[in-house]
Amino acid sequence: MITESELRRLADEGSPEEQYNLGWRYSAGQGVPQNDAEALKWLRKAADQGHTKSQNTLGAMYATGHGAPPDDVEAAKWFRRAADQGLAQAQQNLGAMYAIGHGVPQDYMEAVRWLRKAAGQGLDQAQHDLGVMYADGHGVQQDYVKAHMWWNLAAAQGNDEARKKRDIVTKMLTPSQVANAQRRAHEKMKEIHDA
Repeated sequence: MITESELRRLADEGSPEEQYNLGWRYSAGQGVPQNDAEALKWLRKAADQGHTKSQNTLGAMYATGHGAPPDDVEAAKWFRRAADQGLAQAQQNLGAMYAIGHGVPQDYMEAVRWLRKAAGQGLDQAQHDLGVMYADGHGVQQDYVKAHMWWNLAAAQGNDEARKKRDIVTKMLTPSQVANAQRRAHEKMKEIHDA
């Protein structure tokens, strides 16, 4: 394991990956004393260089008030920077913020747009959330077959909430609709793995 002094040297030299690692260590108290101010300092240095994990972590810190005063607008800003670069977790986080209207205006269509990006990368929480959007008809036309498909994908990754919701909606569908949803889920899974 890299020592704190070696990590700090690399971070001081401007390595965004090592700045992220040092910030994460300070946030978690891993091998260094837990220090939220130091965590924010190092994460911001990396985030300002375009490091997506740092941007997403900063967004999460502001969203939860961990290490910084809660600030949904600041959280959304950092999530968007990472999401625009294709980080699935940030896309899911930004989609969730649009769905509930935290830090951004509530906009179901924008939520669906970001959730689709993350779900298409295989992120189970985004697949779950997209299933909810289809089941509720938020930002999309209500479609239980598509809800089943997304929940089936998330459930296949161990997402228990998605499995429960899929099982409930299965009882509302005809056998041919269930078969259609399962076929679509299989095709989407192949598409995700081939990407």
